[in-house]
Amino acid sequence: MPTAWIETPCPAPSARHEAAARARQAALTKPPGSLGVLETLAVTLAALQATDRPRAAHAPVILFAGDHGVAAKGVSAYPASVTVEMLRNFASGGAAVAVLARELGVPLTVVDAGTLATEPIAGTVVDKPRCGTRDFTVEPAMTDGELAAALAAGRRAVAAAGPADLVLFGEMGIGNTTSAAAVAAALLGTAPADIAGAGTGLDAEGIARKVAVIEAGLARHGLDASSDPRRILAAVGGLEIAALAGAIVAAAQVGRPVLVDGFIVTVAALAATRLNPGCIPWLIYSHRSAERGHAHVLAALGARPVLDLNLRLGEGSGAAAALAVLRLACALHNGMATFEEAAVSGRTTP
Repeated sequence: MPTAWIETPCPAPSARHEAAARARQAALTKPPGSLGVLETLAVTLAALQATDRPRAAHAPVILFAGDHGVAAKGVSAYPASVTVEMLRNFASGGAAVAVLARELGVPLTVVDAGTLATEPIAGTVVDKPRCGTRDFTVEPAMTDGELAAALAAGRRAVAAAGPADLVLFGEMGIGNTTSAAAVAAALLGTAPADIAGAGTGLDAEGIARKVAVIEAGLARHGLDASSDPRRILAAVGGLEIAALAGAIVAAAQVGRPVLVDGFIVTVAALAATRLNPGCIPWLIYSHRSAERGHAHVLAALGARPVLDLNLRLGEGSGAAAALAVLRLACALHNGMATFEEAAVSGRTTP
């Protein structure tokens, strides 16, 4: 299955609407810059949406789930069966991101991009080339064809979601912090010990085991910062991580801003920017995760997250929390009066 589509150019943000949004912010009844990041977010959305009135009302959440062969190496505090069990929890509305999506009034779509489930689970979308990746310490996690299929699954999910003000992505998969850390370490040329963290709650011994597993995988496949990102994803990535990367690029290609979640989605975003650098302006980073490697990945992307709440759940929960902030930013930008409208005296120059 070809992946040439992923190199299709992404549109550029509207410089005209960005300038107009900055001018409006300067005219609102407040000292310039006094709303800080709320101002920046509104201007960013105005430029990306090419509008004078940025919006964050319709923001579907798409969650990709996958299982990982490397989980057999004891890299998670939970058994692999939890991935499929959580799919049912998402579908029934009991998971954290389901609660947040319901509270925010946005739709949640759960895509089985590669779990071990052998039968469809009610309330989920099945779009996967295989049930789980292979153990990357033994062989590549995916074939090239399986990687292409996973990338395309992300693209299909974005198309199925239809028009939106922006889109939020989440993930689920026991073992996926190990896979994401391996991808990040390879893409950044960083030591796995600086990237791998507690994930689902590993102790120091468990983290050391995770680091050793990642080191073994990178060495087996000869991966480093000079390796092709497709090769890295296929060798040590996850089906849901690849689907996320494909979805991020696809969203940018159709001019849809992306609210990036925590560590795993940010690693997918890093891979997406290596596959198609044109998607970089379309990414808004929701929060700084407590997962050890997230700061390294954010720094590599030059990202300034909206929130820092010590989160490390995943699922898209941080992106959902940040959506509320984006909505406030849009409301302030669109609803505040200007100095002229309110008949309030503007700033005087000494």
